[in-house]
Amino acid sequence: MAGSTQPLAWNDPREDIAVGVLMSNGRLAPRRFSTRAEAEAWARPDEGDRVVEWNLICECDD
Repeated sequence: MAGSTQPLAWNDPREDIAVGVLMSNGRLAPRRFSTRAEAEAWARPDEGDRVVEWNLICECDD
């Protein structure tokens, strides 16, 4: 059929997780991280930075 579209694959919104660094001043780092390992390499835990993860879509509990 001309003009027909394929349905999009369903993604579980509970798996749409962002990774960031919460700096010691209480603000998130002004950049994005692709992986938790990348955020851990950038963070300075000895200065109070913490790697954090959050859901981009909802506050979902498993």
